[in-house]
Order: sequence, then C-alpha cells, then structure tokens
Amino acid sequence: MTKKTKQALIIVITLIALVALLAGGYYFISIANELGDLQKTGEDSPFYNIEKVDQDSAIEPPVWEGDEPVNVLLMGVDARGFSEGEIPRSDTMLVASIDPVTKKISLFSLLRDTYTAIPNYGNNRINTAITHGPDIAMQAASDLLGIPIQYYVYTDFQGFIKLVDAVDGVDIEVEKDLYYVSKADNHEYDIDLKQGFQHLDGEKALMYVRFRHDAMSDFSRTERQRKLLGAIAEKLKTTSSMARLPSILKEVNPYIDTNLTFNDIWKLAALGVQSNLQATEQIPPMNLIKETKIGGAAVLTVKDPDELKAYVQEVLGSGQDSADHEEDVENKEDTEVISTY
Repeated sequence: MTKKTKQALIIVITLIALVALLAGGYYFISIANELGDLQKTGEDSPFYNIEKVDQDSAIEPPVWEGDEPVNVLLMGVDARGFSEGEIPRSDTMLVASIDPVTKKISLFSLLRDTYTAIPNYGNNRINTAITHGPDIAMQAASDLLGIPIQYYVYTDFQGFIKLVDAVDGVDIEVEKDLYYVSKADNHEYDIDLKQGFQHLDGEKALMYVRFRHDAMSDFSRTERQRKLLGAIAEKLKTTSSMARLPSILKEVNPYIDTNLTFNDIWKLAALGVQSNLQATEQIPPMNLIKETKIGGAAVLTVKDPDELKAYVQEVLGSGQDSADHEEDVENKEDTEVISTY
C-alpha cells in the first residue's frame, strides 16, 4: 500500500468515524429533547387548572432513590367530549413495580370500580382520583396497594394509538371474538376483532384493551390490558424500536404527561431493558372482592384491606400468580363473591 493510499484510507476512516459520532450525538440529543418535553408544565399540563385549585393539599409522593423498588402509576383516559382543562375519570389504571435488585417487573391492574379512600375527598371509586390531580391518584393507589408510588404517566386514547403505531404494532393472541358497536360516539370506537393470533395496529389494539361487554366485564378487560402492555414493553426492547426511539417519542409526546424527569426516565429505561416481567395481577383479586351498592351505585369493595396489601407483597416477593393465591385462600374459607344487589 502506497503512502498516498494509506493517507486516503485514514481520511475515509476518520470521516466515517466523524459521521458516526455526529449521528450518535444527534440520536441522543433527539431522545433527550423528547424525554424532557414529556413532563408538561404550566398551561401545557392537562392538570393546569387542577394544580391551582386542588393540588396544594395533595400529599407529596415519595422520592425514588434508585436502589429500592420503584412504582409507577399508568393512567389512560377517554377524553372524548371533554373540554380543555377538564379531566375525565381514568378508564385504565395500572401500577408497574420494578425491582432494581432482582430485575423483575410486576404489573398490577386496578379495577376502576374499586371503592376506596381518595385522600382529602372521602371514599369513592378509584377511577375518580385522577379528577383531583395526579398526586391524589398516586396516593389513593398507594394506600390501596400498600406500596409507595413515586411516579405517574398519563395519556388518552390517542396517545395509546400513537404508541402502538409508532412501534409498528404488536402481535397478540385474541382469545375470542370481540364485538361491540355504539351509536353514542358515532361508531368512532366500535369494536370488531376475530379470535386468533394476529397483528394489531393502534386502532385494533385499542379495541382489544377497551372491550368489556361480556360476562366478566372489567375483570377480563384488565387482564387484556396487562397482556397488551407486556407485548408493547417487549416490542420497545427490540433493536429496531431502539433505533427509532427518537421518532417514537416524538409521536407520543403531545399525548403524555408525567412527573418523571429526564434523569428519572433515563435510569428507569436502563433498568427496564435489563428486567423481565414476572407477574401480572388484578387488584383486588377475585377472592377479596365484594360487590355492593353505595348511594345507589354498584361498586367493588375490598373484604380485607390488610389481606390485599399482604397479597401485593406476596406477588412482589415471589411472582406467585393470583390463581395460586386464591387456591390457598379457598382452603381456609369460602371465597365466593357475595353480591348485595
């Protein structure tokens, strides 16, 4: 190889390295910009009006130090028909618990008709908590489960659709035909899915997690929500999704609000990539539910709040599923759900 050839090769390698460095820098800067914009402030926050009126009396959520389990409240709402500044009740509430030591993730879905204490606002269905702001919602969920909740992520139907489409959809086994139509919303969110393994885009994924028009109603719906969220999490961990992360974040950014800072998200993202989903559970589990009416409204009360908290700790500690737990309890007592309609 001649001297000129060597010099040319060095120049080419240097240029390639420089381009790669610039591309990598642009990638991380783009991610940083999008992550920084997820936390909305002032009038950009969906809770702008609530913060001024209600949030002064909210209990400050605990700070995550980074070396103990972190718990995040995920909330989805149906904002159709609501004017700007109005907060609808949460259609979906899940708590993701991540243990940085065991690298295990537990996912709890909260039945929205669960009747519980709403800090500073008496007792009500837990899905009303978010109408008083995210801090109130976090504290209500924390009191119910018996674990500290440090963070929240809030979105609406459109944000969910955008997220699924941004990761190019997810593959899901639809367990049965799901069909429901409604004239009330001009058929905008009709549901029509066939049984079987299939690829769901954002619109169809929303159908899958919203359907509750069967005998098990919200019980089976929350199970589908946990199932789909797990599929999205796995899709986000793929190489192709990681490469497109800036564009994915750009798509969902306008529809998300959170109290997570850039540094929080960065730490959680690194932890999430290393972690595996160990358990997905319904809260309250069937054996601790009592159906009743309060003020003429049908709600779900918890038979034994301390038993519920112990159950949550059991799941976090061992990953034991709800079926195993209920079988254990059935050996001690009759666990048939009592209806007082």
